[in-house]
Amino acid sequence: MTVQPLLSARRRWTVLAVCCLSMFLVGLDTTIVNVGLPAIGRGLDVGMRGLEWIVDAYTLVMAALLISSGALADRFGRRRVFQCGLAVFGVASLVCALAPSAGVLIAARAVQGAGASMLSPVALAIVVNAMPDPKERAQAIGVWASVFGLSMAAGPVTGGALLAGLGWQSLFWVNVPVVVAALVLSAVFVPESGAGKQPRRLDVPGQVLLIVVIGAVVGVLIEGPRIGWTSPVALAGYAGAAVATVAFVRVEWRRREPLMDLRLFGRPAFGGAVLGAVAVFVALSVTLLLTTLYLQHTRGWAPLAAGMATLPLAAGAAVCAPWSGRLTGSRGPRPPLLLAGGFITAGGLCLTGLTPDTGVPLLLTAYALIGIGFGFANAPITNTAVGGLPPARAGVAGAITSTARQLGSALGVALAGGLVTTTGPEGIAHASRPGWILVAACGALLFLVARVSGRNT
Repeated sequence: MTVQPLLSARRRWTVLAVCCLSMFLVGLDTTIVNVGLPAIGRGLDVGMRGLEWIVDAYTLVMAALLISSGALADRFGRRRVFQCGLAVFGVASLVCALAPSAGVLIAARAVQGAGASMLSPVALAIVVNAMPDPKERAQAIGVWASVFGLSMAAGPVTGGALLAGLGWQSLFWVNVPVVVAALVLSAVFVPESGAGKQPRRLDVPGQVLLIVVIGAVVGVLIEGPRIGWTSPVALAGYAGAAVATVAFVRVEWRRREPLMDLRLFGRPAFGGAVLGAVAVFVALSVTLLLTTLYLQHTRGWAPLAAGMATLPLAAGAAVCAPWSGRLTGSRGPRPPLLLAGGFITAGGLCLTGLTPDTGVPLLLTAYALIGIGFGFANAPITNTAVGGLPPARAGVAGAITSTARQLGSALGVALAGGLVTTTGPEGIAHASRPGWILVAACGALLFLVARVSGRNT
């Protein structure tokens, strides 16, 4: 594959719009299910651990396959893989909507995650390829990151609105028309591109080990409260995760074309961006899951009301994400990262004393602060990570940060669920307090990321 000739300005921004449409869908499905968990639990007779798997089956598979999907796109054509991902995502959404049991829904969510893995890094690679001018590319990446962040924040609001008049199946039916529109638009406007004459080879051993590492870590976190943290099964899980991690590092370090180039993490800016991506999405996932369970179970709010309560979070992300993109382009990543860290930390601290009767104004203020911080975080993290890698590997560049985001989402759901899985409705507020401390700690970690954001050597 070779890079296409320079596109017109209108065509370039149309390509960006098409890619943003698909990314909005990917991000939305990461969080839209959260507000529908109580309804899904009642409809399919599934408990908290099953609900955690319904959320994490999607993010786990996506996180595990993102980098390979980026390499496939570089090798076989980004538009081709992008369209394949849309088709898989759409079919899996149909199966989710028609699922008769929790097992079928979890399996379909896993397939949905496989389709999503072909959209996230590939969409970013298409955008980077279409925008050769560095300044224009930085603006486009800022828009892309803003849309993805906004979609994550908008999930609960959208889900609450759908559940108000329709069943939980509507959370998946809504994907179908968007997928069809994206397929048509990508066929018309998105040019084919790849990584050149020598794209990277697939790293099968590395891919298998990465799946084992992520699956073992998140699996133990979800099942820990049931099996016991010191049980033989849990201990075997810890050992398996540790052995797989060591094996992954050894395999990747020795391979000529590794799945994940570990040498990149020797560059403080890149390593900091990946760490920041994990922290931001842990904070967001913990916030959304704990909010859903607290408002619907403890306070008895309807799904629509619970979704509307997160509007300040979505609004904060929507307003501040474009501002963050411009700030990153003009002053670098450090100022928006410092702002992100400050707001997320403040939002988490607001709820460390949560009670069943905590005032609504305090809740909305905390959600707004976290949303503002989330909005400021995405653009500098994405720009720093992608800017540290060669343009010919744009698919893998986007995949590494996207993997970090989805890993953060999966860890956040597992950690938050573990706090409240054995707690009744009246105890959720007290049991969730460590979760809000974790949110604040994730915000504080962004101060460290900001400190190293300008150091590439």
